[in-house]
Amino acid sequence: MKKKQLLLLPNLLGDYPNHEVFLPSSVDRAVKKIDGLIAESETGGRRYLGRFFTAEEARNIPIATMEENVDFLLEPITRGECWGLVSDAGLPCIADPGAKIVAKARSLGIQVQTFVGPSSIFLGLMLSGFSGQKFTFNGYLEKDPQGRQDNIQKLEKRAHVDQSTQIFIETPFRNMHLLETLLDTLSDTTLLCVAWDLTLPTQGVLSQPVSVWKKSPLPNLKKRAAIFLIGS
Repeated sequence: MKKKQLLLLPNLLGDYPNHEVFLPSSVDRAVKKIDGLIAESETGGRRYLGRFFTAEEARNIPIATMEENVDFLLEPITRGECWGLVSDAGLPCIADPGAKIVAKARSLGIQVQTFVGPSSIFLGLMLSGFSGQKFTFNGYLEKDPQGRQDNIQKLEKRAHVDQSTQIFIETPFRNMHLLETLLDTLSDTTLLCVAWDLTLPTQGVLSQPVSVWKKSPLPNLKKRAAIFLIGS
């Protein structure tokens, strides 16, 4: 009889052809065990399953989206099934809504297991050259122009006063606007790193003082997954 389990399955950061390059074989074995999959979207979930050899045809594996009620999502697992949880990219529960599902699962006594995989947050931090001893992931900044500028100034102050790296993201179609706002707001001596298309052949990383950024051609970040870091 299968043990009731929730498996937190890592995903790739982009449309890379061979998942074996970034995901360990333990993930292949885990996907073969699942009775269903919880995903951010059905399209993303189907694409994910299509990368693996599954115990039955991938199209027959049920997919539920994170928009559903948490109790509804976990009900099959409470009956003894094994389900996976996956994000559209990277690690589940990191910068996505999966955490509430895990919290509820643990309160119900469901066994939760996780696996190694790529995270743009940690890869960006590693590549930036900024301090990894103390850092904060801040998610998305304010959309309102004044609120966003205030956010940036507070993060810059925190980076300098606390000697901590400040990490944040933006939706791909707003990346260029955010970069321009950062250069207009940050002090010239502040360190800024932008990393994009991580793990893909088109990967790029620029980590330099704002004064250098202002004198250099800006990378084209439009519609590309990117992460931003402020260092001291």
